[in-house]
Amino acid sequence: MWIKLLLPLALLSCVRAQAVVTGPVRPGIEVLRDRGFAGLEGKRVALLTNPSGVDRELRSTADILYDAPQVNLVALFAPEHGVRGNVYAGAKVDDTRDECTGLPVHSLYGSTRQPTARMLEGIDVVVYDIQDVGSRSYTFISTLGLMMRSCATMGIEVMVLDRPNPLGGRKIEGAYVQSDFHSFVGQYRIPYIYGLTVGELATLINEEGLNRGQNGKEAPLHCNLTVIPMEGWHRDMTFDKTGLPWVPPSPNIPYPQNAVNYPCAGLAGEFYGYLNIGIGYTLPFSTFAAEWIDADALKKRLDAFGVPGVAWRPIHYTPSYGSSAGKLIHGVQFHFTDYDAAPLTKLQFYVIQAVWELYKKNPFEMSEGRLAMFDKVCGTDYVRTVFGKSLNVKDLFPYWDKDVDDFRSLSKKYYIYD
Repeated sequence: MWIKLLLPLALLSCVRAQAVVTGPVRPGIEVLRDRGFAGLEGKRVALLTNPSGVDRELRSTADILYDAPQVNLVALFAPEHGVRGNVYAGAKVDDTRDECTGLPVHSLYGSTRQPTARMLEGIDVVVYDIQDVGSRSYTFISTLGLMMRSCATMGIEVMVLDRPNPLGGRKIEGAYVQSDFHSFVGQYRIPYIYGLTVGELATLINEEGLNRGQNGKEAPLHCNLTVIPMEGWHRDMTFDKTGLPWVPPSPNIPYPQNAVNYPCAGLAGEFYGYLNIGIGYTLPFSTFAAEWIDADALKKRLDAFGVPGVAWRPIHYTPSYGSSAGKLIHGVQFHFTDYDAAPLTKLQFYVIQAVWELYKKNPFEMSEGRLAMFDKVCGTDYVRTVFGKSLNVKDLFPYWDKDVDDFRSLSKKYYIYD
């Protein structure tokens, strides 16, 4: 197998910033630049990126590589939202030409999710630089895996420029994706929160044969993979401790805290017309609210559960878009009092139980048209078929936790950072 690890030596616009300021964490693009772009010289280079691929001066990796005399950047690849972030969530991305560099942009969120041989023709190495969010159901890691598959078939190198996991490197939560539920929002047999940087995850996928295509049933393929690690990052470090600027990798993750909160509420957000989770307001993935909720009563019921590391507060707000647009809704916002102790993904299941006990609202009965997608995001139908009937967390958590220890043991083999 072909794995290389290049160890370090010691916005979104076309503006060519010159100053480079050192800080506590240096992402892979800065390490690569300081190494004189070693590994890219004399090769035809393509870049898979989005607006979050920047250095600490907010200069795009696309512009850095394009302007480097040592680098022959010939093409860009666009994931969901596009290379420059000008496509909204879920909208199709078209093949186009980048206005800043003039390079062709091949869409991986349009007619195809996997690069074709035509797109990759003549390319020697594909560089990947996107800020990960640390949760399985975000599409960027699936796009990376499909790129790795295509490159493996054509003998093209893949270089991942590493970035921090905004959740830190200790949190692991959720069951593996089951065999019949692999999809673009659950491509790999990994937990929902996997506790790895994208470079570590790419190496695990490559080495463990997890890269079995979007449906999880194709033969695994191993590419010639290089990871450019960060300097200064460690596993206990959430993004707010890195000293790096945060550029939203997608519209509903405007700040690092939204990436942390995403796995706490995102599954519940799959139920249309059930609870608003802050989407359409200023607190994406941070609330649970509806017109018919008594905010104080919901807080009291959740307090009674004694969820470790979490505090709840009543909240009232009016979303500007979505099913609750223009309506005053009521519910709770959650805050972490002890992040290490808090069970992120379980928060939404406690809320679902509390709402059932107070109002007899069953989201699985209210959102039948969304159940297939809910299963895909969960990576299993167990949540729906078991928890969805009792709405009691005691029937879910033994299943939800069953793969955590196994994955923690497996993933440690691929740690780059302490």
